[in-house]
Amino acid sequence: MSDQVVYLNGQFLPLSQAHVSVLDRGFIFGDGIYDVIPVYQRKMFRPLQHLERLTRSLASVGIDNIYSNVQWLQIIANLMEKSEGSDQLVYIQVTRGVASRAHAFPLNTKPTVFIMVNAMSAPSKEMRERGVACVTMQDMRWLHCDIKSTSLLGNVLAAQNAAQHSAVETIQFRDGFLTEASASNVWIVKNQTLLGPKKNNLVLEGIRYGLFEELCAKHAITLEIRAIAQDEVFAADEVLLSSATKEILPVTLIDSKPVGLGKPGPMYANLYAIYQEAKVQL
Repeated sequence: MSDQVVYLNGQFLPLSQAHVSVLDRGFIFGDGIYDVIPVYQRKMFRPLQHLERLTRSLASVGIDNIYSNVQWLQIIANLMEKSEGSDQLVYIQVTRGVASRAHAFPLNTKPTVFIMVNAMSAPSKEMRERGVACVTMQDMRWLHCDIKSTSLLGNVLAAQNAAQHSAVETIQFRDGFLTEASASNVWIVKNQTLLGPKKNNLVLEGIRYGLFEELCAKHAITLEIRAIAQDEVFAADEVLLSSATKEILPVTLIDSKPVGLGKPGPMYANLYAIYQEAKVQL
């Protein structure tokens, strides 16, 4: 592991010197929030939207946001200057802090703030040209998936399910309806319409939700946000994944069965192209 510079509780220091107490509630309980901001050509992509989501998640679990957006952006900019690479990922984690082990919120704790910047590893050319395979499973996670919590065991098990089946992602369903993948939002295409699951407590509202709404409005693409039945996913013309790292990625196999024609479709090609245009306009 390289000795990169990270930010921890007001200090910029080498990763090897960044230490957190074993009594930190993020370690003991997974009592924390995180977010990930993509960086292209050393410019953050939609940083205010990411910080707004971070603020919402912190407020949802009663953790103080100790920085203003201006302060967050300055800290991140300073850290990026100390980091190599043009395209990067900024990982932010805020926990409730250090306290004696007890489930209820402790009094007067100071949140632990950790930020690191890593090089972004984009999907390969082959993945984009051929599409990727996914598997499915029932969504076993808790009922507040809209909170970007560090308590990710359910997501970890879903990701491991994909790895064990040589797939890129596990697409999840709850009560017969699409929710999301282990680390991606899931979209389907039917009759030239892009469809995404409803934004509720069962789905993390990825930053690409707002981005796709803007891009579809600008480029006259029909978009519907509604409940999507499991059968609709298997009958879709196209299935797409979106996330900070994947951007947008075509799914061509689900549970070893081809999606649509079994190759990336026209909606993917169109959305990917206009996504790249949005990045250039940073």
